[in-house]
Amino acid sequence: QVQLVESGGGLVQPGGSLRLSCAASRSIFSLYAMGWYRQAPGKQRELVADITSIISGGSTNYADSVKGRFTISRDNAKNTVYLQMNSLKPEDTAVYYCNANFRRDNYWGQGTQVTVSS
Repeated sequence: QVQLVESGGGLVQPGGSLRLSCAASRSIFSLYAMGWYRQAPGKQRELVADITSIISGGSTNYADSVKGRFTISRDNAKNTVYLQMNSLKPEDTAVYYCNANFRRDNYWGQGTQVTVSS
């Protein structure tokens, strides 16, 4: 089992920045791909960004809507993955979830609310 705990959400004005963190309960980045998803009210959960496992090379992937504004990264020593979000827009408002995936193992965090509003 893997527990994922997100933090860093909050209320921010348009154009502002936030950094989300996702701490894993044990060292998993060698095998697990990590991702950030979001779900806005009335919408389906969507992929925001992901990063492949260390063994797979650690390549990153972003949704078109966040390219150039968001950056996913990880600190292997801290078992933590981050999502740096810059130039935030009202349409980025959602609950953001951390995900860990390896073959049939799939884990989710509890989510953290991000609200972009003036």
